[in-house]
Amino acid sequence: MLIVVVNVHVVESGVEAFVAATLENARASLLEPGIARFDVVQQQDDPTRFLLIEVYRTAEAPAAHKETAHYARWRDTVAPLMASPRSSQKYSNLAPPDAGWETPGAR
Repeated sequence: MLIVVVNVHVVESGVEAFVAATLENARASLLEPGIARFDVVQQQDDPTRFLLIEVYRTAEAPAAHKETAHYARWRDTVAPLMASPRSSQKYSNLAPPDAGWETPGAR
């Protein structure tokens, strides 16, 4: 399992459009065989800040994700909404067990 946490800061006027595009991308991403979870969370005290928590089954899955039409559509839609460039960190899974990352009903 590979867990990628993406930090996103959007302009205040772009929050609604960012949320709509990102939720659409997350739903489509969960249909990819290499993605176990794709969580979208919004910071409570600053609604312009988000985390995308992407859980991949293999090291190759992120590259495959970035080749999908839904990712390209999301990337192009949210680019003008960014207050600053996205950043990401990669993590290894320790707990729960890998099977515990599955989103019930996502498939």
